[in-house]
Amino acid sequence: MSRGPFFSVIVVSYNAGEKLGSTISCILAQSCRDVEIIVKDGGSQDGSYEKLLEELGGAESVRDGMRIRLYCEEDRGIYDAMNTAVGMAQGEYLYFLNCGDRLHGEDVLELVKEKIRAGSGVPAIWYGDVLEESSGQIVLANPDMNHFAMYRYLPCHQACFYHRELFAERGFDVNYRVRADYEHFLWCVIEKEVPACPLYLVIADYEGGGYSETKMGLKRSAEEHRQITKRYFTNGERFLYRLYLIVTLQPLRKKLAQSPLTAGLYDKVKNTVYRMRQARR
Repeated sequence: MSRGPFFSVIVVSYNAGEKLGSTISCILAQSCRDVEIIVKDGGSQDGSYEKLLEELGGAESVRDGMRIRLYCEEDRGIYDAMNTAVGMAQGEYLYFLNCGDRLHGEDVLELVKEKIRAGSGVPAIWYGDVLEESSGQIVLANPDMNHFAMYRYLPCHQACFYHRELFAERGFDVNYRVRADYEHFLWCVIEKEVPACPLYLVIADYEGGGYSETKMGLKRSAEEHRQITKRYFTNGERFLYRLYLIVTLQPLRKKLAQSPLTAGLYDKVKNTVYRMRQARR
């Protein structure tokens, strides 16, 4: 039996318009060809899926050694679609890229592959940084995924590479509409004691602006965070972490990080702290 690809890049879509083709193009431009692309469409009505199907010449094709598979079927949302795509994936590491987001440079996957191969070989989550398009700032991930770091903030899934074994027992919990990736990360690292390894690379240009950033989405996100952290952290941890965030003016800092006027300065300060931590590792 031949070896599967190193990466399965999963793109889920629903009425994504031109963003679907743009995201696929950025993957096809990667210097690393040890990749398969899986597109799971939820039954788009805007013609975006049919256009891509026509451009590629069918539901399965190969472009310069990179295999592409398209699959269209109604689903129950983004995480249900991602789970379906995981079941089709043959790569050693899985990567989820949303429509509208782009890989940060044509050599990203090659660099990630080199770092993973130089690692311990143990199934892990490898994570990097993102360029936030709304603010124009690079958002560095915390280099140390301790309990407080995971309670407060995790890298978005556009910056994470998951070994396929991490989905063998279970996928994303679709009961969480906004934070299923957050819950799965905690399940892997806290419950299954899977290593979370920093890449120190900018992985993706993150578009943002989806449901999770709407007023309703933010409200749901906060409630799901409360439910999930109650499962994975002790009462004492949650009390201390909430107290620390209140004392350090976390709501104000969040506004500074999201404002176009102050995001640059805020990210520079935060990134300086993270780089100091990286230097000590």
